[in-house]
Amino acid sequence: MVQLDHVFQALADPTRRAILARLASGEATVNELVEPFALSQPAISKHLKVLERAGLVSRGRAAQFRPVRLEPAPLAEAAQWIGGYRRFWEASFDRLDEYVRELKERHDGE
Repeated sequence: MVQLDHVFQALADPTRRAILARLASGEATVNELVEPFALSQPAISKHLKVLERAGLVSRGRAAQFRPVRLEPAPLAEAAQWIGGYRRFWEASFDRLDEYVRELKERHDGE
């Protein structure tokens, strides 16, 4: 569960989510990841360290740069955990639908 805690902590930040969205289209260097943000390279590097600790990204070694790539397995684990609550949500929505129907019937009967 510790890994899942790290994943949710990493996903809690909008900058880190944006970095993951960018990496979903392919690997990038740190400098390429800095471009769309009004943040310094060290600030982006700190975000990358959080993402790495969660297992969401990895850094390769290609010549003189270290491309960053998305590692999707931890996201799948988080999605599976969230999906375990799907039945709860669906049951809640079903009860809400029934309640709305009852209110509408009462209103229409007045």
